[in-house]
Amino acid sequence: MNFGKAIEALKSGKKVARSEWNIGMFLWLKPATVVKAEWCKDPTLKAIAEHSGGAIPALGTICMFTGQGEILSGWSPLQTDMLAEDWVVVESLKL
Repeated sequence: MNFGKAIEALKSGKKVARSEWNIGMFLWLKPATVVKAEWCKDPTLKAIAEHSGGAIPALGTICMFTGQGEILSGWSPLQTDMLAEDWVVVESLKL
């Protein structure tokens, strides 16, 4: 499928990947939420939340589970990703 359909799949709660990516790599949509200061381990985020009255809205973001088994928050596509026609829905996770 194309990138537009991959975005639609993300919005509907599915995980997606490029067929050329390493096995196990995928994207998912982390929904918008409210971050409370007491949850924060990051001192800067904690200070921002405290300054905002103890909590702050957080926008949704596309995350990636990488081939190295790490999480990348705020994944941004390359032009090749946006123009690709090899996007697939990931049915089962291979972590």
